[in-house]
Amino acid sequence: METALTDVAAIWLRELRPTLTRYLIFTVAVWLLLWVVLAPFIKARKIREESPPARQMLTELMFSLRSMMVFATAGILMTFMFRWGLYPLGEIANGWGPAWFGISIVAGIIGLDAWFYWAHRLMHDPRLFRRFHRRHHRSHNPSPFTAYSFDIGEAVVLIGFVIVWPLVFPMPWNAMQWVMLYQIATNTLLHSGYELMPARRDGKPMLDFIVTTSHHDLHHAQAGYNYAAWFTWWDRLMGTEHPEYHARYARAAWRPFAPNASPVPAE
Repeated sequence: METALTDVAAIWLRELRPTLTRYLIFTVAVWLLLWVVLAPFIKARKIREESPPARQMLTELMFSLRSMMVFATAGILMTFMFRWGLYPLGEIANGWGPAWFGISIVAGIIGLDAWFYWAHRLMHDPRLFRRFHRRHHRSHNPSPFTAYSFDIGEAVVLIGFVIVWPLVFPMPWNAMQWVMLYQIATNTLLHSGYELMPARRDGKPMLDFIVTTSHHDLHHAQAGYNYAAWFTWWDRLMGTEHPEYHARYARAAWRPFAPNASPVPAE
């Protein structure tokens, strides 16, 4: 019994360390770089005039730590599922070479985007919102530390993708960590409060299929829109993109191809 508990504890700590490290590196780096070092130079890129108070960010950090503990606990389940032979596709994919490794990362990011969009919409159902998603929306004006500030239910929903995807898709074992690295890096930027995506000549995002900080910030401001987290195509296909998104984006965006263009007037 003692050996089994020691094994479980070792797995939990092994799973927690990389998740905690990635979170702290990206959240602290984005906060320090954008909110402190570059803040005087990128005022025009700030989406909202006001900044969230320090108490909010500390609260977000505490709830993010809880979410990461949930993720580590899910890692215990995955480890035992692997030991029980429930992930045979990963073993097969390990022999398919580096090209498939890269393809599986891209497929994982696209799969996670679809998973999150539909789970996110479901969590906004009034019957589920208070239990699954209210904590995240207490950050009405988000900060980089909002990235993992979840209710326990939402943390379970997010990590559910990591458990389910390798069951149905042949992903080499080390590929998922790159999907999650992409997830936390972009998730932190989406909550950063600064619009970093440069604009085209017409004022729209340079890469308009990618969710920008303005896109996600609108979701925190008006929760009935912009459910996507990484790509805009689900919101556009399902008609859930905010109708004023491009106008809101243009107000904060850098327009390198039209440097003298007037900003979009506030409504």
